[in-house]
Amino acid sequence: MIKQVAALAAALLTVTAAPAMASPASGGGVAVQQTKAGQERPELQKAIQEFVDAGYAGMQMRVHDRRGDWAGSAGVRKLGESAKPPTNGRFWIGSTTKAFTATLVLQLVAEGKVGLDRPAADYLPKLGLDRRITVRMLLQHTSGLFNYTGEFYLDGTYVPGIPGAGKEWVDNRFHSYQPAELARLALSKTAKFEPGTNWSYANTNYTVALLLIEKVTGHSYAEEMRRRIIRPLKLSGTLVPGDRTRIPGPHAHGYYPYQDGGEWKAADVTRQNLSLLPGAGNMISTTQDLQTFISALQGGKLLPPRLLTQMRDPHPKSAGLFGSYGLGMYVQDTGSDCVGILLNHDGSAPGGYGSFMYSTPDGSMTLTASATMSDAPINQAEVFPKALDKLIKTVFCDGR
Repeated sequence: MIKQVAALAAALLTVTAAPAMASPASGGGVAVQQTKAGQERPELQKAIQEFVDAGYAGMQMRVHDRRGDWAGSAGVRKLGESAKPPTNGRFWIGSTTKAFTATLVLQLVAEGKVGLDRPAADYLPKLGLDRRITVRMLLQHTSGLFNYTGEFYLDGTYVPGIPGAGKEWVDNRFHSYQPAELARLALSKTAKFEPGTNWSYANTNYTVALLLIEKVTGHSYAEEMRRRIIRPLKLSGTLVPGDRTRIPGPHAHGYYPYQDGGEWKAADVTRQNLSLLPGAGNMISTTQDLQTFISALQGGKLLPPRLLTQMRDPHPKSAGLFGSYGLGMYVQDTGSDCVGILLNHDGSAPGGYGSFMYSTPDGSMTLTASATMSDAPINQAEVFPKALDKLIKTVFCDGR
């Protein structure tokens, strides 16, 4: 199930960052809240505890399956304290935002306001986009646009972008960015490949998609998100924060280890300005709201069947850690001895927070979660794929 560890930096993490050492986090224990009286799920408790044992500060998870609903947490809400992460807590969802953005664009396609295979330049004539780049290519990551947080080219060359990792990001994490500013930075760089000829995950695609949404509707991205998704689904814990740096309401703290002059340091990055990733990784939500959203989406409540089918149609060159990429959604085949196809989009803020969102095609089985980083560096490429594989098998494959 897990073949390409390199996809961790491109798909879960919205920027390239992976500390090189492993160390256990502070705290431990599991707190469980159940919506079905007397329901014990020790296998789920064990699966989230393994993330904490591997070095994460805490984790909260929510599962809906044939046995009902379960919510629990492991680790600590804040280092140095004993309280567990709140199972109703908000968190930065990082690139899971892309599934929301893709849904907005596809709703505009369903209404005839946007053509999926029309040039994106038709809707953003002043941006300077290559006319070969279609709306579909933006959602599918096949545009070839430079990733404004830094890009690895096919020949191995790395061209830096806006700092999204290390001490530079920590020192600059409250800076405010405008979507058009980020898009123009990307367009000033050489494209990674000719449009439509390859696949490469890039935040730029979804920031351009945000600009397209605003241009076509005449409203802000945040307003359209509230009108089309948040209010209809009653997602009371979900918001587009803009320049706001605080997570409102109950939440766990996230930490970011980094090197400064050869010395390891760590910062509490619970507060950060994710205007760095507009449309690509800037939302706040809860496990309950993510469960409601992914279940409604896969259950056909947000998109017509023809567009849901296209959302689930993966590009052949996009296979990686989370499956293959369709339109704002990964498609993962767990095999005939499990549940078969899973739809997902995990994510991470630049520092401190990871999010998980999985569903079967009919929306009847879901897993949503948030993991928070500790103040000690972890070898993400080694730890995360193993823990994720075990988690998926526990929830969807009866542990097989």
